[in-house]
Amino acid sequence: MKGIRLGYIAVVCFFLLLCQPLYGADVAKIGVIDFQRILENSSAGKYAQAEINKKGKLMEEELKRKGAEIEKRKKQLERQALVMSKEMREEKEREIRISINDFKSLQKKYMREFKEFENRLVKRIQKEIIKLVQEMGKAEGYLLIVERRSGEVIYTPKTNDITDRLIQKYNVVFSKTGGNAKKKK
Repeated sequence: MKGIRLGYIAVVCFFLLLCQPLYGADVAKIGVIDFQRILENSSAGKYAQAEINKKGKLMEEELKRKGAEIEKRKKQLERQALVMSKEMREEKEREIRISINDFKSLQKKYMREFKEFENRLVKRIQKEIIKLVQEMGKAEGYLLIVERRSGEVIYTPKTNDITDRLIQKYNVVFSKTGGNAKKKK
């Protein structure tokens, strides 16, 4: 009986010794950021959104004005078509077609400019946020900080980078196979 009790105590002590490192281990700090929410709620994001809206409205007003001018010219041509010569009517129709093509080109140009403007503002904010996240990650001891939607790693300490070790192992495997990657059939 005494031997069983001693064996039981030895087994319990053994398990406690095995579990002890688990209790003493540091907890890995992992952070998540939501860049979209930052854009929507931060002062810089709200300012950028206001600038984007302002530029968009200016472009939209310009396009509406040009479109109204074309419509006005079309209606004027319809009214005057009966009293114009055939050559004059064809010339006015050609001018309207040119105006329509110019309008479409301007519309494409504005869309491209608008997207570039929006991307420039968002990228600027994103660079500033990444810099802050990296500083915060280092100062507060984070192991990893990722962006919620894209899953992109924003911060990780350099000590966690195993790329060099992986290259060494891969070089060993590559040299053993002689550089021949054979497919199994």
